[in-house]
Amino acid sequence: MMTAFAVGGILTHLVRERSASSHRRPADSDHLGVDLSRAQFWATSVAASAATFVLVLAATRIVVVAIVPSVVVATFPRSYYVRRRARQVAELLEAWPDGLRDLVSSVRSGASLPTAIESLGRFGPEPLRASFGGFGVYARSLGVVPALEMIRSDLADPTSDRVIEVLILAHQRGGAVIPAILNDIADATTKDVWTLEQVRGEALEQKINSRVVFVLPWLVLVAMTAQSTAFREFYSSSAGALVVAIGGVMSIAGMVIASRIGSQPTEPRVFTGVAQ
Repeated sequence: MMTAFAVGGILTHLVRERSASSHRRPADSDHLGVDLSRAQFWATSVAASAATFVLVLAATRIVVVAIVPSVVVATFPRSYYVRRRARQVAELLEAWPDGLRDLVSSVRSGASLPTAIESLGRFGPEPLRASFGGFGVYARSLGVVPALEMIRSDLADPTSDRVIEVLILAHQRGGAVIPAILNDIADATTKDVWTLEQVRGEALEQKINSRVVFVLPWLVLVAMTAQSTAFREFYSSSAGALVVAIGGVMSIAGMVIASRIGSQPTEPRVFTGVAQ
């Protein structure tokens, strides 16, 4: 239990630090694309940590050896949901060029912009359908601009912010310039997709290497202390505990440094409709 509370405290500190560095987005499950409450999210993290601590302790019988793996595993749920959210945003970004060109085709065929946006929820790219599926109902009951602002809030990413803002301006201005405006934003979004793919490809190898370098020594340590009495006796001593503590601090510091070096810069949301 003490380990679980300690892990919870460490996670809280890390999340607060992360939140401060990316001040635009709170570090809770609501902004990770997770259908979990904050309490359920933290309970999952602490439960994963506690289970890992118990398993490693049962294998090695050394408390200090079990602490670092349990702390690392406690970060896995958040890492998983962060990656899932990033994948959702990437899929959304990749869908926008085709979605915008669908809008251009609809407008050029004689449809009004609201009608073209409504059809996007039925026939547009799959990542956009869920958010735009209710546009028609919202537009008829609230108005086109409030409906688009609701969708912008639901999508919650910088590219969608820009696109929705352009759609709002196009609706308010109207006229023959709408296809040209939509084509311009489609071309800009296509360039963003290409840039994102290049950045992801270059960062992938570095992320894999940093994680392998971090995990491998601890797997070896657990294997040694689980099988060898001599290693178990040494790491059960104060000298062994000191070695593990130093190694744990260095490993975590190295992982944090590698993560920051390999992290992609987060584009701030500008057109959010709320004060930041």
